[in-house]
Amino acid sequence: MLKLNNEKSNKEGLKKAIKCVVWDLDNTIWHGVLLEDDKVFLQNNIVDIIKSLDNRGILQSVASRNEYNKAMLKLEEFGLQEYFIYPQINWNSKASSIQQIAQLINIGMDTIAFIDDQSFELEEVNFSIPEILCINVISLENLLDIPEMNPRFITEDSKNRRLMYISDIKRNNIEEKFVGSKGEFLATLNMRFTISFAEEEDLQRAEELTIRTNQLNTTGYTYSYEELNHFRQSDQHKLLISSLDDKYGNYGKIGLALIECQETLWTLKLLLMSCRVMSRGVGTIMLNHIICMAKNQNVGLHAEFVSNERNRMMYITYKFAGFKELNTQNGWSIFEYDLKCTPSFPDYVKLQILD
Repeated sequence: MLKLNNEKSNKEGLKKAIKCVVWDLDNTIWHGVLLEDDKVFLQNNIVDIIKSLDNRGILQSVASRNEYNKAMLKLEEFGLQEYFIYPQINWNSKASSIQQIAQLINIGMDTIAFIDDQSFELEEVNFSIPEILCINVISLENLLDIPEMNPRFITEDSKNRRLMYISDIKRNNIEEKFVGSKGEFLATLNMRFTISFAEEEDLQRAEELTIRTNQLNTTGYTYSYEELNHFRQSDQHKLLISSLDDKYGNYGKIGLALIECQETLWTLKLLLMSCRVMSRGVGTIMLNHIICMAKNQNVGLHAEFVSNERNRMMYITYKFAGFKELNTQNGWSIFEYDLKCTPSFPDYVKLQILD
């Protein structure tokens, strides 16, 4: 049984899916202390565990007190360097290193698991960041079996998630060196944003998006594969899914929208966008496309919004797009689109609509 260094977890049970596993190195990834003896050796089955997590779409990183170059060379020697994004190998506290990883990946602390061999390190992280799932390495053999490490579906987007983040890192590094405005840089990416009605083969990823996406999500509603399949086939609903690619690669399926359609009124029940594209200036494209659809059908357009601690940006998105609040109660709002407003699309993105 897993030893969880988290009292709240023991009492209530953590149900949120883990998006990133952060590993210690010494006596965790490998046996031994690297700075004391260069001849360290890997834990049993550690390569299979790391590859299995990667295949499930769970990102991985490192928080280790060590010498960066020496540790990275050792990971490279073991053939594992490529599996860890934004590794924090320094002499800072593990808690601060994990916070840095979460900020760079742009995920919540409650979607991170931390694995270490030292009880005091786990307790320090648990005290500083109680939302994190802390796991002692002595429970490593059971890691792949716990519910938080087992997504319901493993999609193509899941399998490629790490590679997508590596592409993002490359883009960000190029952007840092770019001389010019944000818009000028985005224009160099040759982005193509594709919107289509969701097909059956999209539904696993669509369910995953409703579960994983918190920040750029207007309601936080989660829908099962079966529910989404019902909406896909319903005459009273439209289920749209979007993808994005550029000259550096494919971002995968990154957006989802669910519209409830009545004769004279459409209601946008859910609009979400993966936080990975937050800096790409494409967050309003699907919303503006839906506005154009409603105008073409000569119907009114409402939108639901449920406030949480992290989705303030989507509230602002509705306001800037020309929506006005009709009613707000207990964090739930209904917006109405002002038909006098005219949506606009960024000129640095090619929009492709698939029927």
